Amino acid sequence: MRRLAVLLLLAPVAAACATTGATPRPFPVPGPPPPPLAESPTTTPEPSTNPSTEPYAISGTALSLRGVPYRNGGSDPSGFDCSGFVWYVFDHHGIHLPRTVTEQFQAGTRVDQSDLRPGDLVFFDTSGAGVQRSHATHVGILIGGDEFVHAPSTIGQVRVERLGSSYWAPRFLEARRLQ
Repeated sequence: MRRLAVLLLLAPVAAACATTGATPRPFPVPGPPPPPLAESPTTTPEPSTNPSTEPYAISGTALSLRGVPYRNGGSDPSGFDCSGFVWYVFDHHGIHLPRTVTEQFQAGTRVDQSDLRPGDLVFFDTSGAGVQRSHATHVGILIGGDEFVHAPSTIGQVRVERLGSSYWAPRFLEARRLQ
């Protein structure tokens, strides 16, 4: 009887672990969802009248959106795809970008990987193994050092990852600076 009572007490805990969305290594474990922004999730953010091109302000806005779910074609805090996320963050600071990865890949100026700064856009070719890498299919925002924030379709939410990871390093194409 005592064994049955222990099992009944542990059952909810075990079930909770199975539904937490735990992520296997090497992927980073996302933090708690961010507090909602002041903007309505169904509207485009109002650009500030005094655009903030401060790289850390841009990085901070991007980081505040961690945990927002991935949504194909999404460009607001109810769900983002990668280019919609970048578009939203920069638009929030009064910096207007095109909406698609292909168009964003043409914006700003190319930056050498050894000269990356927070707020730089980082582009990747995720089209598949063995493909000549030259077509940007994914974009994120550098937050500093070796880390960037993005809205990936895998694991399904805005999160931080490392440029040097075994997945992202071979897929990196280039970085671009908008400021």
